[in-house]
Amino acid sequence: MNIALEVCANSVESAIAAQKGGATRIELCDNLHEGGTTPSYGQIKVTLSKIDIPVYVLLRPRTGDFLYSDAEYDVMKANLEMAAQLGCHAIVTGILHANGTIDKKRCTELVQMAKRAGMKATFHRAFDLCADMFHALEEIIDMGFDCILTSGGKTTAIEGASKIAQLIQKANGRICIMPGGGVSEYNVNDLVHFTGATEIHSSARKIRKTGMEFMNENILLGRSVGKDYDIDETDTERVRTIIQKANEPYPLLKDTQGQYQS
Repeated sequence: MNIALEVCANSVESAIAAQKGGATRIELCDNLHEGGTTPSYGQIKVTLSKIDIPVYVLLRPRTGDFLYSDAEYDVMKANLEMAAQLGCHAIVTGILHANGTIDKKRCTELVQMAKRAGMKATFHRAFDLCADMFHALEEIIDMGFDCILTSGGKTTAIEGASKIAQLIQKANGRICIMPGGGVSEYNVNDLVHFTGATEIHSSARKIRKTGMEFMNENILLGRSVGKDYDIDETDTERVRTIIQKANEPYPLLKDTQGQYQS
């Protein structure tokens, strides 16, 4: 079985690099440093024109929590309609109540809108902020989502690997459980073989240095001195390496007698 890689792409250039590296699909978003927000109309349209693999669009109207006002929910629905009109293949979203339970009414409506437009639906890492992840799992399945992106309730998927493995067992093929969060070429082989995941999620980014010759060092636009001009982009070679490592056989360990353990 080949392990599929979904790349979280923050730009058209990142999406192109991901496809070149062999990614299965793209989760297109903006503001990756703050957990991601919905990309612009232009970014979605141009990305769809430049690549052939499926594009999943993030429906998240702002950074911060996943407790949304009526106005913010209206924005999410409007963005879903835009994504459908442009030809996106799926939405990636999630809405919670203040007590850490899923807002089933709103989430169900978004899933139904997506399905009517011929799109799939992934429940994103709002899942990791749920008070009871196993109860949330059953609700997400009932609502009709196709996939759950999760780090197992921890900052990174490696830290949450034990919970991810339990979720995959509990799901029992009823929904895809996709580990994401800090997934790299250095840990993906362990993650796949420990959890039993068949799909993984990574941004596979590197920093591209600016081509600007003049830099105003007297102003900060949001990062730190010398960093405002840096550009985070998905790296084609990192994508290739992550896929390669994900699909490598797990290395066998030798016991004290030098025999390979089963």
